[in-house]
Amino acid sequence: MANISDGGQQSTPLDGEPPSMAPSQVRATPHSRSGNRMSTEISCFPYTIRYTRVTKREAMGQPKRVAIYVRVGSDGQSVENQKRELEAVATRHGWEVAGVFSDHGISGINQKRPAFARLVQGIGRKDFDTVAAWSVDRLGRSLQHLLRFLAELRAKGVDLYLHQQGVDTSTPAGKALFQMLGVFAEFERAMIIERVHAGLRRAKAQGKRLGRPRVSPVVERRIHRELAKGRGIKAVARKLGVGTGTVQRVKGEAG
Repeated sequence: MANISDGGQQSTPLDGEPPSMAPSQVRATPHSRSGNRMSTEISCFPYTIRYTRVTKREAMGQPKRVAIYVRVGSDGQSVENQKRELEAVATRHGWEVAGVFSDHGISGINQKRPAFARLVQGIGRKDFDTVAAWSVDRLGRSLQHLLRFLAELRAKGVDLYLHQQGVDTSTPAGKALFQMLGVFAEFERAMIIERVHAGLRRAKAQGKRLGRPRVSPVVERRIHRELAKGRGIKAVARKLGVGTGTVQRVKGEAG
């Protein structure tokens, strides 16, 4: 949609191409935002041309459909706070909540997230216009995974809203910031892993034994006897009530 105004008068629809303008006469302002619409102004005195991008649903007078995604990493946590805040955001923006996708007790690096998988399927079907999440780390902690998800959104023309970071990927700045946030999320996870490994190295240096406690010598002798009878590892583990890893370790130590 394009409108042209002359000398501050009320804008009238512009039919056909705008008049020819010399490059030195043209002044273009950055993208501005009003509600759910994006607009760009190009000025050449005494004319101002405004281009406004509207979605098909907006043109039909229908609200944007938003899919809310919430996730917590442990069963002891709740998604209700995230859900309540995002529903309030949808109300303020006049969005229609098309669905709430919730993953409980699932890490962000886990690729098998049932609700997230359904969300991606909905994006493929273009069931909604915007995906809203509490924070970038709710979507995932791998930069590669985040960029792949963003590419899927872009391919289907679906926007992304991140509440904590105030990111809206319908703007160029939002896309750039989203990639930067993904880098920081991956860096944070790498730092956590390094701290864990440093703790393990310190424990080893102090002579502490890591991992599960060993079974008693009595149980180890029983494992040896069962293995000597030609029984398999799983059969021995099942009969003695120990893990298959324990049986494998005892067998390996026996040579």
